[in-house]
Amino acid sequence: MRTLVLQHIACEPPGEYEEVLRDRGSEIHRVELDEGEDLPDWRAFDAIVAMGGPMSVNDDADLPWLTREKRMIGEAVRGGIPYWGACLGVQLLAASLGASVYAGPAPEVGLMTVALTDEALDDPVFAGLPRELLTLQWHGDTFDLPEGSTLLAGSSAYPNQAFRWGAKAYGVQFHLEVRTDMAEEWARVPAYAEYLERVLGPGSLPRLLEEFGERERELREHGRTLFERWFEVTAAG
Repeated sequence: MRTLVLQHIACEPPGEYEEVLRDRGSEIHRVELDEGEDLPDWRAFDAIVAMGGPMSVNDDADLPWLTREKRMIGEAVRGGIPYWGACLGVQLLAASLGASVYAGPAPEVGLMTVALTDEALDDPVFAGLPRELLTLQWHGDTFDLPEGSTLLAGSSAYPNQAFRWGAKAYGVQFHLEVRTDMAEEWARVPAYAEYLERVLGPGSLPRLLEEFGERERELREHGRTLFERWFEVTAAG
């Protein structure tokens, strides 16, 4: 198998998801879009994984590669290729399928739970996970659901947290792939650290890192479960 990984900043790789891909013997082709690398022909791949990033999907004027990326994702998903998107990746999926992406009521940052929908309980990827799922959130934008999609998770502040489109395209607003080393790297990115302190207040960074360290295993185990099922149900299947 060949998996195309769309990465938008060096400190947000697939993390735990990448470990699953390697364990399953998938060849990974990584494209660093923020570094100006070109998008390949999606038809040469068996699956697409799109990760997060600090930009908005609406920043086309400043980042014209976003227009090309959204066009490619739309073509690939409609063409039946398995897709997994996390954070920015889910917003890219929504936008590529014609839905709006826009600023939410307030930034959502930290360890928070999302509630699985009734549809998620019967979904081949989400079934069996806790109805109240602990996640790491780090976003300020949200999205409308594309026509024909199935809502899988939501929260009071951000009702659209995860959805499926068709049988093979999945997106989650939250992070379950992050390892401790990734979280510490995020903390060293000035823009990320400043954003966190602005949203949660002074001294919030070390507190969040401590809290994340205490719950990292739980987060990663759920992330691995989700991604393994997605891989087996859509890509490997």
